[in-house]
Parts: sequence; C-alpha cells; structure tokens
Amino acid sequence: MATKSDWIVTFDAGQVAEIEAAAGPLVAQGDAVSRLLPHLTPVTFPLPTLAPLLVSLREELLHGRGFALLRGVPIERYTRLETATMFMGLGAHLGKARSQNARGHVLGHVCDLGLSGADPNVRIYQTSERQTFHTDSCDVVGLLCLREAKRGGDSILVSALTIFNELRAARPDLLARLLLPMPHDRRGEIPAGMKPYFEIPVFSDYAEQLTVFYQRQYFDSAQRFADARRLTPVDVAALDLFDTVANDDRLGLKMRLAPGDMQFVHNHTMLHDRTGFEDWPEPERKRHLLRLWLACPGARPLPPAFAARYGSLEIGNRGGIVTPSTEMVVPLTP
Repeated sequence: MATKSDWIVTFDAGQVAEIEAAAGPLVAQGDAVSRLLPHLTPVTFPLPTLAPLLVSLREELLHGRGFALLRGVPIERYTRLETATMFMGLGAHLGKARSQNARGHVLGHVCDLGLSGADPNVRIYQTSERQTFHTDSCDVVGLLCLREAKRGGDSILVSALTIFNELRAARPDLLARLLLPMPHDRRGEIPAGMKPYFEIPVFSDYAEQLTVFYQRQYFDSAQRFADARRLTPVDVAALDLFDTVANDDRLGLKMRLAPGDMQFVHNHTMLHDRTGFEDWPEPERKRHLLRLWLACPGARPLPPAFAARYGSLEIGNRGGIVTPSTEMVVPLTP
C-alpha cells in the first residue's frame, strides 16, 4: 500500500493565498455567486501555479493510484461561502460538478440527519451508520472535512482490481456472477421515463479496462420491486464474498479526515467506505463534510450499461442524478 508521501499533498502558504485570491472576486458577489458555482471552470477560478499540479493530480486519479488527500487549507478562517467556493474552485480543475441528488445539489452535505438506512428511500450518507464499501455515480468524488465526529467516521479505501483478483483466485465461479447485470435501486430518485431501478454489473470488462459499480444495500433493496430480476442464492453468495474480501484489513487503507482535509477518489477503480460514528451532542460540533461529484476530462470510456445511471456517457459531461424537476443549486447548509 502507498506511503503517505505518495498520496498526500500539503499546500504551502503561497498556494493557499492563490486559492484565496481566486475565490475572493466570486465571494464578493454575495448571493449571486450561488448561480456561478455550479459552472466554475479553470478559467473562472484561475490558479496560475496550482493548476499544473491539479492537472497532474487528475491524471494520477484517473490513470494511476486512484486517490489523493489534499491538506493545508485553514478552513477555520473562512465563512461557509468562502469554504464552499474554494472547494468547488479546486474541484473545477479536476472536472465538472454534477448533481448528487434529485434536488440538484452540486455541493453535497455528508452528515447525520437522524435518518435510518433501513428506509429504502434514504441514502446512507444521511445517517451515522457505516456506509459499507461503494462507488458513487461520477468519475471522481471529493470530500472536504469541516468537522470530525466524536468517535469513528474514518474513511476506508480499497482497490476494485485487488478485489477482482482475489475473487478470481478463490472463486472464479462466483466472480462470473458479478460480471452479469443485477438490479440496483434508485432510492426514489427516478429520471424521466425510467424504472425505479436499473440493471448494471458489479464488474464490467470494457475497452480493455475493468470498471466497478457497487452499493450492496441498493442491490438488495431493488428486490422490493416486483418486476426486478430476483437475486439467486448464487448471486447473494457472490455479493457476500465481494463484501468479505473488500473488508479484509490487509487490502484496505484507512484514514481519518481532519478539518480542512480534501480527499479525492476515482470511482471506477476504487471503492470507499466510512465507519459508523458517534457524534458530538452539540449541533455546532457535529461531523460534517462537503462533497463533490465530478465528471472529468480524460476519463475512461464507460460501458453502455452505465447510461441507465449516468445519463450521457460523454466523457467530461456524464454522471450525477437528474430528474424532471432537477435544477442545479449550491446549498450552504444540509
């Protein structure tokens, strides 16, 4: 597994000042900036010296290691609007922001809303429960930590290719089941003309690359739809083995995000997880992260089956969740 020096980038004072300078004119526009943030580009958020570093980082995410941690931005100095602007501006150098839910939120809030993951219309990031290993519906997902939990809430990453190779060595018969389409629950966020679920394989061998798509709870909860294909006992055994291998401590990398840390992960080659957590009782101290979903230039081609979730398969302009009522917005609170 990589050493810290391989995957952590720490901004120095000059680089932080450059980020602040790019954000300043946008923040000065006040409420009007919310209409601009969903459409930021490297041109509208100029970073003269940092831009090449971020382009190199994007290449490492898409075609190399698949994850990175950026730190050194002192978010305690900033208002929420300033923090959101800087995070989205940095993200714009990696890709185009995509809607993360049917409400069109291009800036997500990962925090416990007191909901239960047992509800098939609740997404797990809205709870304090363990998320389990999964991928998101975009090329790259970014997280910015605002506040840590009292206990738990650690981030875990594991390589999809490692899981694939482990399964191929141990149970190739079960691995074969994961290359077949399985029903996946949309959790109530249904694009126009679509069913409340879609079918997609866990692993896709396409364009000479292995691509993963996984959220176990959503494969399971799609069984609530009468016309969805029934998961067979062999399917369930394959999913169970996938989970067992993904959770092997030898294979994953665990990290705890501190305030100001930004984690970026390539969804097509890596799975990410978050441990369950105990939060602080005071509302102003509760665990809170901001999230970006990004469609990246230079990303891999995706299999046709991904169109049911991603909408367009156009590189640099795909992914996210869009329904007939979706309008892109940047909420500053959950």
